[in-house]
Amino acid sequence: MNTTDIRTSSDPDLAGSYAAMLRAARAAEDMAIKTNTPLIVSEDGRDVRLTAQELMQRRQNKSNEQRCAD
Repeated sequence: MNTTDIRTSSDPDLAGSYAAMLRAARAAEDMAIKTNTPLIVSEDGRDVRLTAQELMQRRQNKSNEQRCAD
């Protein structure tokens, strides 16, 4: 398996795909929250079910962490 960071690719489309995947993940979370639908995500190699409430809580925690870092 190739473990080279995709963001360092000389192909600008490939390098930009990382940001696109992050945007797609955020859009999926937005939709899950809006429709109150759980998401299945991979964490540490395990599949984890996150409810809309848990997704919102994680966002709040990240927001608080960013404010503390500033």
